[in-house]
Amino acid sequence: MHTTPYIDDLILERRSKRGFTDQPVPLDMVKDILSAAKYAPSSSNTQPWRCYVVTGEARKRVTTAAVEEFRANHDKLAPEYPFFPQPLHDPFATRFNTFRGQLGDAQGVHRSDKTGRMRDVERQFLFFDAPVGIIFTMDRQLEWASLLCYGCFLQSVMLAAKGRGLDTCPQQIWSLQHHVLRAELGIPAGEMVIAGMSMGWADNSLPENRMTLQKLELEHFASFIQQ
Repeated sequence: MHTTPYIDDLILERRSKRGFTDQPVPLDMVKDILSAAKYAPSSSNTQPWRCYVVTGEARKRVTTAAVEEFRANHDKLAPEYPFFPQPLHDPFATRFNTFRGQLGDAQGVHRSDKTGRMRDVERQFLFFDAPVGIIFTMDRQLEWASLLCYGCFLQSVMLAAKGRGLDTCPQQIWSLQHHVLRAELGIPAGEMVIAGMSMGWADNSLPENRMTLQKLELEHFASFIQQ
């Protein structure tokens, strides 16, 4: 009898959560998660990842500084690398806009509500109230191909967390705060801020944590060539 592998269950159950309870996460659990994720594949075993785990007072300090910076300079913040081409083209633009509309509806924020949208961006810089925040960096001298390795590592972190009952949200947006993060966490100039991640116990009473996203069917992204 065919049974679904456990890893498939974790992949299907993992969702990016945008709201967490205040239940603490034991630091040893975070260490176990990262210790498992370190076995993610990387090109010629280069292992380009570097992690800064922030909890407690350090987390409060970082989030306070990040929110203040966003409020003061939101129109001037620039990431360390481009997130999307400008303009974003179809079919990706359609998928992007569909998702943003779905998320805004779940949060009760219309796309025209600039104040509400600003408030929801601020929540990202609070790690969505998760007790654990992680900032991921990479040596600036490495080439973009190392981002392929980094994607494997981030997915491994999220699946290892899900296997322990935790939820996560990967956040590219933290790259906008690289100046704040260098000041608050002592990140060297030679390290590029790749992303952040919220980690904790999801508050699934929030509508945005119960969204169902449409994924492409296999025939829309995979070609099978046999001859």
